[in-house]
Amino acid sequence: MNPFADLGKMLVLFGLFLVLAGLIVWVLPKISFLPRLPGDILIRRGNFTFYFPLATCLLLSVLLTLILNLLRR
Repeated sequence: MNPFADLGKMLVLFGLFLVLAGLIVWVLPKISFLPRLPGDILIRRGNFTFYFPLATCLLLSVLLTLILNLLRR
């Protein structure tokens, strides 16, 4: 068996994953279906705005963990 065939398949899958992640990051701010939760960090100073959705990240992490654990069983 050619070891490079498996490496090629893995690289193609990784590339498709990166393209999908890039599309999600590109389109998600335009959709904005997630509300701003109380634990999200928003700092506005003059013309600078920093937004880090801490509570949203934690909520999505818990939901995805539960879904993946249910699918795994």
